[in-house]
Amino acid sequence: MSKDAKNVPALRFKGYSDAWEKRKLTELSKNKIGGGTPSTKVLDFWNGKLPWLQSSDINESNNYSVKPQKFISLQALKHSAAKRVPANSIAVVTRVGVGKLALIEYDYSTSQDFLSFSSLNWSALFSVNLLTLIMTQMSRESQGTSIKGVTKSELLAKKVRIPISLKEQEKLGILMKSINDLIAATQHKIDAWEQAKKALLQRLFDQSWRFKGYSDPWEKRKLGETNSYFTDGNYGESYPKESELSDKENGVPFLRGSNLRNGELIEDNANYITKEKHAELTSGHLVEDDIVLAVRGSLGALGYVKDENIDWNINSQLAVIRTDKSELSGKFLVQFLLSWRGQKELLSRNTGTALKQLPIKQLKDVPVPIVNLDEQKEIGALFSSIDNLIAATQSRFSSLELLKKALLQDLFI
Repeated sequence: MSKDAKNVPALRFKGYSDAWEKRKLTELSKNKIGGGTPSTKVLDFWNGKLPWLQSSDINESNNYSVKPQKFISLQALKHSAAKRVPANSIAVVTRVGVGKLALIEYDYSTSQDFLSFSSLNWSALFSVNLLTLIMTQMSRESQGTSIKGVTKSELLAKKVRIPISLKEQEKLGILMKSINDLIAATQHKIDAWEQAKKALLQRLFDQSWRFKGYSDPWEKRKLGETNSYFTDGNYGESYPKESELSDKENGVPFLRGSNLRNGELIEDNANYITKEKHAELTSGHLVEDDIVLAVRGSLGALGYVKDENIDWNINSQLAVIRTDKSELSGKFLVQFLLSWRGQKELLSRNTGTALKQLPIKQLKDVPVPIVNLDEQKEIGALFSSIDNLIAATQSRFSSLELLKKALLQDLFI
C-alpha cells in the first residue's frame, strides 16, 4: 500500500476497511464538456427543446435541483459554440456563481461559465458530493479576484481520495442524497408557510376575511396621529467608535438592516457594542412589542421585538415604533406593515436617489388600521403562531445544512 493510500475518512460504513486511493479529478469522467452562448441575434437558435443552463438556474443548496429558463435548438448546436451534454452528467459552475453544481438526469447545454463531467467513472451520487466539497474550497480561494472563478486546468489538477469499492461510493452518495432531499423538503415547507402567511395577510388586512364575532368597521389613521413613540439610531457624536465595539460574549447586539428578516430580529452576523456604550445610548434600547424597521438601505425590512430581544440596540439604518398598548398592539401593527398594503405605504414614502431613506417624518404619514383591541389580539396571535412555525422550520433547515457540511467533511477526504 502506498503512503498516499493510507488516508481514510473519519467516518466509515461498517464492513469497509480498504484504504482510499489518491486520484486526480481528471479521472472522474471520460469527457469534460465546456459550454457556449448561442447568438441572441439568431432567433432560430432559441426556443427549442434542449435546456440551456445559466448559473442562476442551479439551486445553491440543492445539488439535484435545476430549473432551466432558456432552451436552444438543434441549429444552435450545429452553428454555435453550444454543446450537448448527455444525461447523468455533473454541471459545475467555474466562473460567475462559482461553486454551484448539479447532477442532471437529462440532456442539456450550458453557458461558458460551466464545465460538465460526462460518462462518469465513479458513482454519480458520490461524485456530486465530492465535487461539492472541492468547489466549496476553491470558491473560497477565488474570492477577491476581479472575476471570481476557477480554471478548467486548476479544477482537473485537484487530487482527491476515493473509496476503492464502488458499493461504498454508492452508499455514501445515497446517504448524502437523502439528507439533501430532507433539506429540499424543509425548504419547501418554509416556502409553503410563507405563501400561506402572505395570502392571510392580504385577506385579513383588506377585510375580505374577518374573525367570527367582529363586524365593526376599521378606522384608518396616520401613524403620527396615534400615541406611538418614534426613535432612530442616529446618535450624533455619541455614535459608537471602533474602540467601543465588542463581541457576542461581552457586548450587546447592535442591529443593522440585515438583522431584520421576515418580521423577526436575527442575531446572525450582528455587530456588538460594549455594555458601557449601550448604557449611554438609551434611546435605542428595545422594549418588548417594539417594531424595528429599516429607514436606510433595506427599506421595508421589519422586526418584532420579543422577550429574547429586549434591551438590544439599533444602528443608524434603523428606527423604532413603540405603540400605545391601549390603542394599538405592536404585534398587530408589524403584521400590517409586512402585508402588501403596508409595504406599499412604506416604500411609496422613501426619499433620496443614490441612498433611499424613509425619514421618521414620512413614516408618520403612513395610514394604519385602528381596530378593536380584541380583534388585534386575535390577528396578532394567528400570525405569531405562523411565524413560530416558520422560525422552527428554518431552524431545522439550518441544522440539516450544518449536518450536511459536517458529513461532507467527515465522510469525504
